[in-house]
Amino acid sequence: MKPFKIRDVLISPPLVLSPMAGVTDVPFRALLKRRGGIGLTVSEFISVEGLTRNNPKSKRQMRFFEYERPFAVQIFGGQPERMRMAAEMAEEVGADILDVNCGCPAPKVVRHGGGSGLLRDHARLETILKEIRRAITIPLTIKIRAGYYDNNINAVETAKLAEQCGVEHIALHGRTKEQGYKGRANWDLVRQIKEVVRVPVSGSGDVTTPAEAFARWRETGCDGVLIGRGAMANPWIFRQIAEIVEGKEPYDPTLADKRAVLLEYFELLRADMPEFAAVGRMKQLAGQFTRGLPGGARFRQVIYHSHSVTEVLDRIEEYFETVASGRTYVGEGGAGEPEEAPALDSCEAAAVEA
Repeated sequence: MKPFKIRDVLISPPLVLSPMAGVTDVPFRALLKRRGGIGLTVSEFISVEGLTRNNPKSKRQMRFFEYERPFAVQIFGGQPERMRMAAEMAEEVGADILDVNCGCPAPKVVRHGGGSGLLRDHARLETILKEIRRAITIPLTIKIRAGYYDNNINAVETAKLAEQCGVEHIALHGRTKEQGYKGRANWDLVRQIKEVVRVPVSGSGDVTTPAEAFARWRETGCDGVLIGRGAMANPWIFRQIAEIVEGKEPYDPTLADKRAVLLEYFELLRADMPEFAAVGRMKQLAGQFTRGLPGGARFRQVIYHSHSVTEVLDRIEEYFETVASGRTYVGEGGAGEPEEAPALDSCEAAAVEA
């Protein structure tokens, strides 16, 4: 893996924290940046309708700190004029890169012509990209999917169009809109795009370990690798990959490290948002983070039913003390491993609020 440039913006290491609605906000990005190994951070995907109508929440989503650079703002929408206005706003706040979301499969986003809806309307996509390119001076990038329909894989055609419109980096998530997050991402499409465009190309989907990142990079010849849900489960994954590239032994977090990172994240959340919202975000990360740990299913159930800062902190302490002692975690309310609470799709959840 070698560093690459998006115009004059150096991405080193060539690892990108993939934008995740309702996840990659300031607290989560801070947590990951402190662990190291990220070459580019990206905002949550932001509604241009909210931005251009002065929605306070949408404007807050563009916040970032200098230590996050290089930093990209990702926007979504289907109206060329509002996409242009939002892109100008992103440049004004100091973003290094403007990224257009053409991948979100949430019905509300697609219904209004945004996200993966643009994959079935190349004329609209072309208009949007050309409008943005004329309006901003910072690099313009795009994140796409394999296609809209399973029977019409058009990622290569979309990539060619994007390059012709002045896009300077293409990231592909190798699933269709119809797939959503089911099945496996098709990384061979990343290779195919890389072969036909001159701009850097990165891949996304199902990278949860350093070994998978290196395998996808070797198979496709891609310039960069995006990691999203894999970073929720393992906040050290970027550091581990970077250390392997440097010829070092990758960091192996202890149980105490895992407890500390959950508590650190909760503190970052509490400093940035109201208690109710912080508790909700904490449940989301805890659900991903404890997969594969002893008693993790029961812990996720208990955390899901916690409603205050005190409850969450007590449950974290209780869980890690139990696991460290070698006992079976049962949590409050009895023994056993009940069925887990269903995981929320972050793109869908954010789209509802947009």
